[in-house]
Amino acid sequence: MPHGPDRVIDLTLPSQELARQLIGALLTFDGVGGIVVETEAYDADDPASHAFSGPTTRNAPMFGPVGRAYVYRSYGLHWCLNIVCGPRPGAAVLFRALEPTLGLDRMIARRGLIDPRQLAAGPGRLCQALGIDATHNGLSMTTPPFRLEPPPAAVEVIEGPRIGITKAVDQPWRYGLKGSRFLSRPFRSLV
Repeated sequence: MPHGPDRVIDLTLPSQELARQLIGALLTFDGVGGIVVETEAYDADDPASHAFSGPTTRNAPMFGPVGRAYVYRSYGLHWCLNIVCGPRPGAAVLFRALEPTLGLDRMIARRGLIDPRQLAAGPGRLCQALGIDATHNGLSMTTPPFRLEPPPAAVEVIEGPRIGITKAVDQPWRYGLKGSRFLSRPFRSLV
């Protein structure tokens, strides 16, 4: 069963549920993208979340309507893409990695390499490959130039601790497509 606009993703789900359900979804920006293979969940009461200390100019999209892009620069170097979600403000899902399927020529040109496994493996690489930056912060991810469609069928999801953070590191809120060669890093056990 192919991806299709006739099916919708429930963006009012808590971030952990949505992060899991986005594995296998199709994400594109201006016709470039692929299959979501890795995500992380963040909540307003999560010490690792940008929303933890309340609304600021930087994190304002996290407190706005669900379905909006929250794009921020990590360590002053790389853009990161999140989708705002949840039944209450301050939650979002970080897109960590894609399996490239659409617009590979543009991804290769933007990234300067040809190994498809490295084109969008990591949040910064994903944004560079898709051409996403601060100008896209706050845009709706449910309308063009974004396209977000649910997985066409059930997929096997693995979970583990989030990576690249210093707080709440043991929360098992990182999700991945089991067996994917396109993950940003291997999953480690919580035990």
